Order: sequence, then C-alpha cells, then structure tokens
Amino acid sequence: MSFIMKIAVSAVSLVLVSTQVMAQPAPKFDAKGIARTETVRSQFDSQREAIQVRVDFAPGASFPKHSHPGVEIAYVLSGSIEYELNGKTVRLQAGESIYIPAGAVHSAKNTGTGITSELATYVVEKNQPIVILDK
Repeated sequence: MSFIMKIAVSAVSLVLVSTQVMAQPAPKFDAKGIARTETVRSQFDSQREAIQVRVDFAPGASFPKHSHPGVEIAYVLSGSIEYELNGKTVRLQAGESIYIPAGAVHSAKNTGTGITSELATYVVEKNQPIVILDK
C-alpha cells in the first residue's frame, strides 16, 4: 500500500474515532493546562506507527515549541487554536485541520475562552518519543 493510501486510511480512521473522542469525559489537565489522551496506536509499516491523541487545552493554555519524529495532522474538535509553524501563525477553529511535516518545530495555544480540543494523528518512527521539546 502506498504512503498516500496509508495516509488516506489514517484520515478515515480519524473520522471514525472522532465521534467517540468527542464523547470523552472531562479532561484531566496537567499543571500547564494540557490533557493528552491516546486513542489509537497501531503498526503503520515496519518502521513507523500511527497514533491518535486527543489533546485538550484549558483556556489560555499553550504547548511549547516541539517537534515529532514523523508527520502530524491535527483536527480541531472544538474551540480555537493558534499554531506557530515555520515562523508563521496559523489560527484554526473547530472543523479545521493542519498538516505538520516531520521534524517541524511548532507550538500551539488555546486562544478561546473555553476548552479547546484537537485530535492529533501521527505517523512516526517506532520506539521514539512522540513529542520532542525544542531546546
């Protein structure tokens, strides 16, 4: 199966899982106001795995500059979020998504007054941390 076909299958999985993810109980935020709930982890090919994570941001919370050992596709489930990516600011609302290339340093911030939630789909190298904080 080609890489494009695998990404398409992952996108279909995103749609199917998002209905279940939206019905989750209230998030348990860490000290920075972020809650991460892994929903799917599956082998993608011999070197990579596909992972989906629901990320909830408390009002005003932000996730610092970081990268991933593979691509990320983030779909905003609710609220509004501002990404800093490649020196540009990208603002998204519920129903919008962003593609983040492998290794791209980026950050995310809840710009709304309520909880913002996204469903992040990663296709990353196996046995690597999903999130690598920027120094």
